[in-house]
Order: sequence, then C-alpha cells, then structure tokens
Amino acid sequence: MYIQRTIDTDLILWKNAEQRKPLLIRGARQVGKSTAVRNLAKDFKSFIEINFDEEPLLRNLFENIKSIEELLEQLAIIYQTPIIEGETLIFLDEIQACLTAISLLRYFYEKKPYIHIIAAGSLLEFALTELPSFGVGRIRSIFMYPLSFNEFLIAMNESQLLKLLEKSDSQNPVSPILHEKLKLYLKKFFIIGGMPEAVNAYVQRKDLIEVQRILDDLVISIQADFSKYNKRISVHRIQSVFENLIQQVGSKFKYSSHYSELNGIQVKQVVDLLELAGLVHSVTHSSCNGIPLGAESNMKKRKFLIFDTGIFQRILGLDVSSLLLNNEYQVINKGNIAELFIGLELIKTNSPYEKSPLYYWHRESKSSQAEVDYVIQKGEQIIPIEVKSGTKGTMQSLHIFMAEKSINVGVRCSLENFGTINNIKILPLYAISQLRMDYPESFRED
Repeated sequence: MYIQRTIDTDLILWKNAEQRKPLLIRGARQVGKSTAVRNLAKDFKSFIEINFDEEPLLRNLFENIKSIEELLEQLAIIYQTPIIEGETLIFLDEIQACLTAISLLRYFYEKKPYIHIIAAGSLLEFALTELPSFGVGRIRSIFMYPLSFNEFLIAMNESQLLKLLEKSDSQNPVSPILHEKLKLYLKKFFIIGGMPEAVNAYVQRKDLIEVQRILDDLVISIQADFSKYNKRISVHRIQSVFENLIQQVGSKFKYSSHYSELNGIQVKQVVDLLELAGLVHSVTHSSCNGIPLGAESNMKKRKFLIFDTGIFQRILGLDVSSLLLNNEYQVINKGNIAELFIGLELIKTNSPYEKSPLYYWHRESKSSQAEVDYVIQKGEQIIPIEVKSGTKGTMQSLHIFMAEKSINVGVRCSLENFGTINNIKILPLYAISQLRMDYPESFRED
C-alpha cells in the first residue's frame, strides 16, 4: 500500500513544468525516496529504474560514455524501453555508488532538458562532499524526511480530521472529543514514528508489537551503515557518539564528556558524519537580537535531535505501554519526546527545497537562567516556541525572552486545546504545522 506523501505534490509539479532540472531527492535511509519516485512513475508511459548497488556493471556504462545521446540510446537497448521526451521517467537509485552519474546529471539539463530524470541515494550526502560543484544551478535538490504527523493522519484515513484541524485556531478550537482523539493519535505517532515501513505495518495490521520489531530492524540497518561513513573512523567510535547523542536529546550537547577515549575534535567529526547521514539534526543557539537568526548563532552551543521518534524510543528503551496507558501524559516527557517531536515537525513542514536550520535561545545566568526551546523566523517576525509535554507548566522563560527582545507574540505548544493567554498563543502539539503556514491569522502580531 502506498502512503500518500506531501512531496507527491512537488513531484507532480516538477513533472508538469515546462522547464525542469534533473531532480536529486536527498534524505536518510528508508524514508521513502524510492517509493515516492515509483509512485510518480505511474504518471509516465515508461519507466527505467537503475540501481547502482544492484547493477554494478552499469557503473562502467556511465563512466565510459561519450555523450548523453549515446547513454540514452544504450539504456533504451539494455532495458528494451524507448526513451521518449515527456513520456519516460529515468530513475537513478543509490547514485552515490557512481560518482560519474552524479556529475552527468548537469549535462541532462544542458543537452536533454525535456528528459525526466530523478536520482536518489541512502548515503548520497557523503558522495556530494566529494563533488562540491556537482551541478550548482543545473540540478534541483528536494529533501525528504520520515512522515510528518499530518501525513500520519492521512495514512490513518483521517483526511477529514486533518482538514478540520487546519481550520482550527484559538477562536475555533477543536471539540473536546476530537481533541482527545488527536492526542491519542499523537501518542501512537510518538511510538510508531514516521518511517514508512513502520507506519504501513500499523495501518494494515494495527499491531504495535510488529511495529516495534520493524523499528528494531531499521535500527540494525542504520548501525550497519556506520562502516560506510568514513573508513578512517571506527564503527565503535560512531556507535559511541550516536548513543550519547540520543541520551542528550533536548539538552545542550557536551562534546567532551561521557568519552574516556575521544577528545572534543574527534566527537565533532562523528557528529558531522551523523548529521550528513540525516540521522541527527542540530539546533543551534542564537542570541536572537534580529534576523536572520543565524547571524548571531553560536556553533559551540548546540542541541541535537534524532531523526525519528519511533527509532528514538526503541533505542532509548522507553516503556511503550506507559506511553499508551498513562492518562496524565507525564510519561511523554521521558526522553524529551515532546521537544523532539516539535523540532522534527518544524523541519518536515518547512519547504522541501531547502534545509532550514533550527535555533533555540538560552540565557546562562547564576541569578536567572532561561531557555526557549525553539525560535523560528517568519518573514520579518521572530516567533519563540516553548514546548510543554502536558497541560501545565509556567512560561517564565518565554516571558523573559519576549520582554528582552521586545517580541509581541509567543507560542506555547502543549497538550492543551487551542487558546490564548494574553499575548501567548496556545497551540496543541499535534497542530505545530500551523506555524509553517503562510502567516496564519492567529500568529500575526497583535
């Protein structure tokens, strides 16, 4: 069963554009890149899929070809499929295994702009570091992640519920019964996560035990890839840093502690590799005195998010039954899952054509420490976001930030329904995607 993805709309727009560039789909292992391309292929009369891992002989073809015209002619013969402009989709999968193929993409744009060609790869980012000018301006990148919560609702056949949610705000909150329903879906999403295989298994069989086994398999495959990241860095070192990143999710990452055999520089090398692989996302401290937020960022103060809540809870060994059965929801805060979820949703609901960095704010003072979990920029507006795992909690840090920075609107994400407390907008955790909408009325400065 194919799970509908938000990226499907962007792929159709790319297909129908009068002028297009070769498309490079980038993202971590098994987030659904190849499946999305195969789904798009249904809108073409013919489809050629090349997997450079499974068909190593084709690497020689790409490495020794003299022209794009000759390449297309030979591919048509090999696959016994005519390649017709506007009617054939060519998919180069696991393209990181053939660096020459990545370099050739730019020539499709220059020589054969009407040929539809897409490339993807599970370890593509490592290959791109070896080709710093692989096709700037001639290749379009699109970034893909595990399913968002909205995509999860669609997979659960709750499109009508999602439409109602998108219309809700502080003036029109969801009804109490639907609020409870959405919170239950949210708890399930924390457990299942957004990896397509895990979601698909739950949609079809509603078996959380099977989902946990699938997640265990995915964890094993992720760790098996560690040996491919960098031949000079041991798997043991990568594994050690990865485990410590997970333990420190939601907290300022300490590069020098927890390691008896590694120094700060060595730890940073591994962290950079894990970020390249798409397994972790950084959240960087910013002074937030103006925009862009990155102008006053401090790379020495960073938090890290693992790329999926389901993978996270399996590695961390959280009690799934407690997550489901605890009505007070306090258990949700174990491992900072709520904060992790919000950060990932901010990434997933951003434009797929760019990698938008995440920022947080922290004031270190002996007399008054304060921290705002996320700070985002919408146009000329800075929006601070404080995350609460339940329905209670003070907003002292949020008020301190807003007073210091003269910010008129803040956001509290919690398990409460939509609402407003003075100039603080209350946004349910499950509705965080509203912050990425084009200036929703409820988040304008008053």
